[in-house]
Amino acid sequence: MFLIEEELKKLPPNPGVYIMHGERDEIIYVGKAVSLKNRVRQYFQSSRNKGAKIEQMVTHISRFEYIITDSELEALVLESNLIKEHRPKYNTMLKDDKSYPFIRVTVQEDFPRVLFSRRMKKDKSRYFGPYTSAGAVKDVIELVRKLYQVRSCSRVLPRDTGKERPCLYYHMKQCTAPCQGGVTPEEYKKNIQKVLRFLNGDFQETIDGLTEKMQQASEEMRFEDAMEYRDLIRSIQMIGERQKITTYGQEDRDIIAAAMDESEDLRDQDAVVQVFFVRDGKLIGRDHFYLRVARGDTKEQVLSSFLKQFYAGTPFIPGEIILEKDIEDKEIIEEWLSGRRKQKVHILVPKKGTKEKMVELARENARMVLDKDRERIRREEGRTIGAVKEVEEWLGLSGLSRMEAFDISNISGFESVGSMVVYEKGRPKRSDYRKFRIKSVEGPNDYASMEEVLTRRFTHESSGEFDSFARMPDLLLMDGGKGQVNIALSVLDKLNLSIPVCGMVKDDHHRTRGLYFNNEEIPIDTGSEGFRLITRIQDEAHRFAIEYHRSLRSKDQVHSVLDDIKGIGDTRRKALMRRFRAIENIRDATLEELEHTESMNAASARQVYDFFHKKERENSPQND
Repeated sequence: MFLIEEELKKLPPNPGVYIMHGERDEIIYVGKAVSLKNRVRQYFQSSRNKGAKIEQMVTHISRFEYIITDSELEALVLESNLIKEHRPKYNTMLKDDKSYPFIRVTVQEDFPRVLFSRRMKKDKSRYFGPYTSAGAVKDVIELVRKLYQVRSCSRVLPRDTGKERPCLYYHMKQCTAPCQGGVTPEEYKKNIQKVLRFLNGDFQETIDGLTEKMQQASEEMRFEDAMEYRDLIRSIQMIGERQKITTYGQEDRDIIAAAMDESEDLRDQDAVVQVFFVRDGKLIGRDHFYLRVARGDTKEQVLSSFLKQFYAGTPFIPGEIILEKDIEDKEIIEEWLSGRRKQKVHILVPKKGTKEKMVELARENARMVLDKDRERIRREEGRTIGAVKEVEEWLGLSGLSRMEAFDISNISGFESVGSMVVYEKGRPKRSDYRKFRIKSVEGPNDYASMEEVLTRRFTHESSGEFDSFARMPDLLLMDGGKGQVNIALSVLDKLNLSIPVCGMVKDDHHRTRGLYFNNEEIPIDTGSEGFRLITRIQDEAHRFAIEYHRSLRSKDQVHSVLDDIKGIGDTRRKALMRRFRAIENIRDATLEELEHTESMNAASARQVYDFFHKKERENSPQND
């Protein structure tokens, strides 16, 4: 038994990270401390003014643990990693995971290429960016290839010279064909130097050269060539306009400000952080980020949390970060960012001048975004978190976060397949979806197939903490009623697992009408967000299973179940599918309906009927 008072006495004075656990042993808060002994004890001292968020959080703490580090810097890095992994309820959290593209020039190659990249790797390439628009990056790369005729292929040169024919870009005059020996490395690299100057913002040399070619083509009455040069000049000028806003100096800076929703009727606040990206003294773009903020958090705390989460995930760190407010742990964050950048990083809070005006502009933009999107954010929260809370109320559960839904598909195929879809906090987590090809069941037996799928899911040996099987669900959703629920409960019982199981019951029109839970059908409000969430999950599980099944059929890996019925050849199989459309409908048809199908007789109808119903009798689960 964990006794908080006793454990507080054992806390060491070292720096480190502390982890608070809730009633269900879930992680609800992660923090860092210079002294674990002093920091953690503060949470449980009644005399301190802890604020609304901390007061509420402390009432849910069932136990805590801690990890000692050698320094406060190590604690900050570990804190960031744990927050990103576990996304605790009471930590300020980024709602967006965004990455920004770069232009990569492989100058280390004999014949360099200009490429699109999502990451800045530790290689010898030159990187330009990050840019806020992937579309703009692709436009620039396409323009550079047209202007300077640099290659885009992945051939290893000069090793592969002459091994293959030149590609289409050579015939379009967008590549000098170094793969054919059409240009020396020295000549080619002269064009690469022009590319580098262009990407650094030196457009005038290129514009002057194109203008001269355009005029010469016009004088020689080569008007199509002249129009092409004109269009290239316009494209360059458009790119130049994007980078025309110059601030001060030639530095790389990020300018960051926040706006917070302070409505009193909300338990949690919304916040928007606006970032202006300044590269080489030019404002190249901006972006905004939504954060989940617990009531009582200050703007300083929001900015501090944002810095740690944002710069833990972005590959480029500027030399200056300009904030609207000072933050408590500025020095340690500067040290951490300087270590990641390999150069000194300064965090500044300007009070006057151009920098302060830029901060004010960022703050106004953040407020504008928050005001504009407040209703959209509320609707999204209602569709996700609010919908999950409704499901909790219907089932009498609490703490639902991860829901897994399963479905079986054998449409027109002998081999059945299973799907597992995952929803966390009301949103699909597609990286955790899994597909199952049924191995131990012959014929279209949904119950036996589901038993196999669930057994494989819960006995699978996880390959690591990021494996989708590593986390247990808080709720299992079965695409069916009592029978499917009992199959799931039987599997869990054999494996000594205790997980709530709920069936999604459909009406005669195949629409969800209620939930089957604890041996009773629970009616649900069909106009509620909870109902819409259940329907989305059910549809997604069904879609994912059918999609997998179709992919197998497209590879000729699945054949029709009707092919395995004696006396049913190609003509009768087609006739059955024309009338009933799906295997499920053939399985549910009466003997009389089968007999009255085109090309069928009494004997063949009996063969079909017995095939399906014999399987059902053999594998039907006990429903008591």
